[in-house]
Amino acid sequence: MKVREIASALATTPDTVRYYTRLQLITPAKSDNGYKFYSTKDASRLRFILSARQLGFSVEDIKQILREADNGKTACPLVRTLIARRLAETERQFKAMLLLRQNMMLAVRKWGAMGDKAPSSHVVCHLIEEFEHTVLEENINDRT
Repeated sequence: MKVREIASALATTPDTVRYYTRLQLITPAKSDNGYKFYSTKDASRLRFILSARQLGFSVEDIKQILREADNGKTACPLVRTLIARRLAETERQFKAMLLLRQNMMLAVRKWGAMGDKAPSSHVVCHLIEEFEHTVLEENINDRT
């Protein structure tokens, strides 16, 4: 299969196929005229890569997993460890996004009632500058 054919078969883009080829995660055969031809093994490996990416595995994670498999070892223990790490990172990011959302909602609520002010030599936008102090004060009050 050529680049477009494997991309079409796996519902991805030729650029994606080329990207993983550049990273040498898939290694197509080359013809005399320089065209790359992908085997069914390459397609299977790319399908695995795309599935792993959908689960949040990084390219480095995938390299480790493929290295284990290429060496004839089961990658399952590594996969379990990596997915647990990715889940913990996702949970941390999710909590950070919830906090950001909460701060944005608070800003919208408070700023709707505040007037506009012209900038000065010490203030660019009073809404943001006063909000920082408000959030810090509320966080301190929440802890006490």
